[in-house]
Amino acid sequence: MRRYLLKRIPSALLVLLLASFVIFLILRLIPGDPATSLAGPDAPPDAVHAIRDRLGLDRPLPVQYGSWLGALLTGHLGPSYAIGGQVSDLIGNGLGATLELTAGALLLVVLLGGAFGLVGATSRNRAVQAALRVVTTGALAVPPFVSGVLLVLLLAVGLGVLPSGGYRPLSDAPDIAVQYLAMPALCLALPSAAVLGRYLRDGLERTLTEDYIRTATALGVTRRRIVRRHALPNALPPVVTVLGMQVGQLLGGAVLVEAIFAWPGLGQLAQQGVLRRDYPVVQDLLLLLVAVFVLVQLLTDAVYAWLDPRIRWE
Repeated sequence: MRRYLLKRIPSALLVLLLASFVIFLILRLIPGDPATSLAGPDAPPDAVHAIRDRLGLDRPLPVQYGSWLGALLTGHLGPSYAIGGQVSDLIGNGLGATLELTAGALLLVVLLGGAFGLVGATSRNRAVQAALRVVTTGALAVPPFVSGVLLVLLLAVGLGVLPSGGYRPLSDAPDIAVQYLAMPALCLALPSAAVLGRYLRDGLERTLTEDYIRTATALGVTRRRIVRRHALPNALPPVVTVLGMQVGQLLGGAVLVEAIFAWPGLGQLAQQGVLRRDYPVVQDLLLLLVAVFVLVQLLTDAVYAWLDPRIRWE
């Protein structure tokens, strides 16, 4: 396993390097100027020029890109243009809340997706099958900004069982923090849970038609034991790959969900950075997202090979 991961590291680093170049270039192609935004629309050209000089925006783009990479390698991300403070501090302050939201959503994805897949593949009740199709189709079709509003109207306004927004750290009061976490995590998890459930259902349905499953059934092995001991382990490897891809979807969707539920994570920080054209904040956040996604893919491939003995580590 160690040899396999070491062979994948160069390609992962290359992906990060290419992603950094694309992120840096796209941000500079977006209309607008951070210096003008900071100085104000009525500022004289000399004031705008002074701000550009102070921020280093008047230097050639290759020099700016090299300075950014150097800062990343040394861990000194520098100051924010518009929000204020050091970028590393801003990211560190919001990272914990975003990780809590993503972890809670991932747990719900596994639980709900597993239930959708298992019930969809094993239930012979037509009403249950129809209900599952409606739920999974709705979870895929309804965007988070709609499902978030619906959840607030139902659970917070209508029933009053959960707070409509806000944040409490898990370390302070876990019982209260879970109440604040429940709705945003559910809103973020629903689309990914529907995707995972469909892949698991399809994988189980294919596996249950294999000859060895028929043989086990003929020998009198119960269906529950067949599913748990034989069908499910063989259907899991591709589902693990899908789950790894959904982690990236969860991190990306957290930006919108945090705005809906006033969750003080990296999503709100990214929103402020984009609106204020704060290049250091936005580009560091985007590259962090890519780095997390690449790391998750490495771990997913390792788990896939561990679950499927046909995959070799070489």
